[in-house]
Amino acid sequence: MRLVGREDEQRQLREYAAADEPDFVVVYGRRRVGKTFLVREVFDDRFTFYATGLMGGSKAEQLAEFNRALNRYGTREFPPAADWLTAFWQLRDLVEADPRLGKKVIFLDEMPWMDTPKSKFLMGLEAFWNGWASGRADILLVVCGSAAAWITRKLFRNRGGLYNRVTHRIWLRPFTLQETEALLAARGIVFSRLQIAETYMVFGGIPHYLCQLERGLSPAQNVDRLCFARGAPLRDEFDQLYASVFAQAQRHVDVVEAIGRKNRGLTRDEIIAATRLTDGGSLSRVLDELERSDLLRRYYGFGKRERDSLYQLSDPFSHFALRFLRSGAVTDENYWANDDTSGARNAWRGYAFEQVCLAHLPQIKAKLGISGVATTTASWLGQRDGQKAQIDLVLARRDGVINLCEMKFADREYEITKAYADRLRQQRWAFADHAPKSAALHTTLVTPYGVKRNIHWSEVQAEVTLDDLFA
Repeated sequence: MRLVGREDEQRQLREYAAADEPDFVVVYGRRRVGKTFLVREVFDDRFTFYATGLMGGSKAEQLAEFNRALNRYGTREFPPAADWLTAFWQLRDLVEADPRLGKKVIFLDEMPWMDTPKSKFLMGLEAFWNGWASGRADILLVVCGSAAAWITRKLFRNRGGLYNRVTHRIWLRPFTLQETEALLAARGIVFSRLQIAETYMVFGGIPHYLCQLERGLSPAQNVDRLCFARGAPLRDEFDQLYASVFAQAQRHVDVVEAIGRKNRGLTRDEIIAATRLTDGGSLSRVLDELERSDLLRRYYGFGKRERDSLYQLSDPFSHFALRFLRSGAVTDENYWANDDTSGARNAWRGYAFEQVCLAHLPQIKAKLGISGVATTTASWLGQRDGQKAQIDLVLARRDGVINLCEMKFADREYEITKAYADRLRQQRWAFADHAPKSAALHTTLVTPYGVKRNIHWSEVQAEVTLDDLFA
C-alpha cells in the first residue's frame, strides 16, 4: 500500500534528512494514526538502525529486543546488554561502523514502551544524544510514540539532560475527509461522499481502521464485519486503545465515559462531579493527555471563564464504541445494516456529524471566506425568557460578524420547518444579549446537501455543504 496524503510531513522528514546538522525528531499522535508507516515509507526502510518498543514488555524483554535489532543491522555480533547505557553505546558503535555517506537515520518506534519503571532508559538516551550523536552532523534520530503523555513529560517538558534537545516535532493528526477519500480511492473502494462521511463518523480519519475496509462491501456491511460480527477485529479496540496509550488508563476511561454521556460536553466541574476524581494536577494531567492524544477536544464557552471550557469527546471511534460496543447489548451480527432508522442511531448521527464538522474548521472557514480573518472559536449555552438556547459553534470574527453555526446531518436538502425557524430566531435573540451590539449575527447551517429553498430559508445567512468539508 503506497503512502497517501501526509505531504507536509513527508516534506519535513526529507528536509531533516538532507540538513547538514544533527536532528532529534519526534513524531507523535493518536495510536493507529500511521506514524510508523509514514517514517518507514519516507525512508523506504533504509535505516542505519530501527528498533521498536514492546507493549507491556519488561526491562529485560525491551533490552533483548533492542539487542536483536542491533544484531540485525550490525556487521558484528553484539552481546546482550544489562542496562540501557551499554545498549546505547553499542548503538553508537554500530552507527560508526556504517560506511554509507549521508545522514544515518536511527528510528526508535514506540519509544515510551521502552521506558519501563526504574530502567534508566532516559539516562541511556541522554548519554547517547548529548555525549555523541548531537555532535555529529550526519545523525538523524527519529522517535515515535502513541503515548502523548510520555512524549510531553519526558521529552518536550524534560528538565534534565534532555531539556530542549528535541529539534523538531511532528504531530500526526487523523486524516481529513479529503485524505480519507483519497485513501479509499487508492484501495479501489467506491463510496459516495455521504457514505464516506458516515464511515468517518464511525472510524474517524484513522488509517489503520480505514485500511481494513473491504472493497465491494457497503459501508454498513463493513461496519458489521469489523465491529459486530463474531470475532470482529475492532470489537475490543476501545479497551486496547486506552490500555496501550495510558499507564493508568482507568482514570482516562472514566473521564471519556462521563463526557460521552453528554453530547454537549462537560465542564471541568461537571467532570469532577461525574467521575469523583479530585480537582487538581491529576485531573489536569488526564485531560491534557486525552487532548494531546486526539481523543478529547476543549473549546471555550463564548464570554465564559477558562474553567468553564467544554470538553467534548472528539474521537469518532471512541464515541461509536461507547454507544454501541461496550455495553454488550448488541447481539445482531448485522446490526449496522439492520438498525438504520432507530432513535439511538439517529441520535448518534447528530453528534457524530457535529464532531466531523468541528474537525474540519479550516474548511468551514474557507467556505465562509474567512481563512485569513482572526476568529475565536467557541460554543454557547444560555437562555432568554426562561427558555434555554444552545449554539454548537460560534465563530466570532475580527471583521464584526459572528457566525452562529448549526450542524445538521441529512441525506437530502435540509428543510427548515416553522418550528426550527422559530428556534433559530430564539437562539439569535438570546445570543444577542451577550454579543457586542455592533456585531452582525449570521445564522450558518452546515449540512450535507445544503438548505432547501422554502419560506423559512431566509433564516440562514450562510451555508456549508459536505463538498465544502471535502475541500
